[in-house]
Amino acid sequence: MADERRKFDVSLVTPEGTAYEGEAEMIIVPGEAGEIGVLARHAPLVALLKAGSTRVHLRYGIEILEFATGPGFFQVQQDKAIALVDDAVRAQDVDDDRARRQLEEAQAELERVDRGESTADRWQLEQRIAHAENQLTVAGHD
Repeated sequence: MADERRKFDVSLVTPEGTAYEGEAEMIIVPGEAGEIGVLARHAPLVALLKAGSTRVHLRYGIEILEFATGPGFFQVQQDKAIALVDDAVRAQDVDDDRARRQLEEAQAELERVDRGESTADRWQLEQRIAHAENQLTVAGHD
């Protein structure tokens, strides 16, 4: 008989709205210093997230929702985990053309910054590039 894990509330939120909200057994997010895995009853935590793969384990190892997520913040308090990210796309919903277009636009703007023709924020552009590349990787289309 499978080990029944304790569930907790998980929210994955973007500026456009909620990408996922519900109970899960575990969430794994791409922290700045490496992946962060959280189970129920985790100690309070606040972390900076980078672009990467966010995985919500509805049933550990059996039912997993994977999202390509952009940079943001992660907070855990009292059996509730909230990831606030600039974008979240389910792996199966990645639009290759959109991701490639985002990648090309961010790379072009970064080149303008390097030539001194733009004052755009380098870190934000690097994160946009990483997020577009991540969408393609998570969807298996890189």
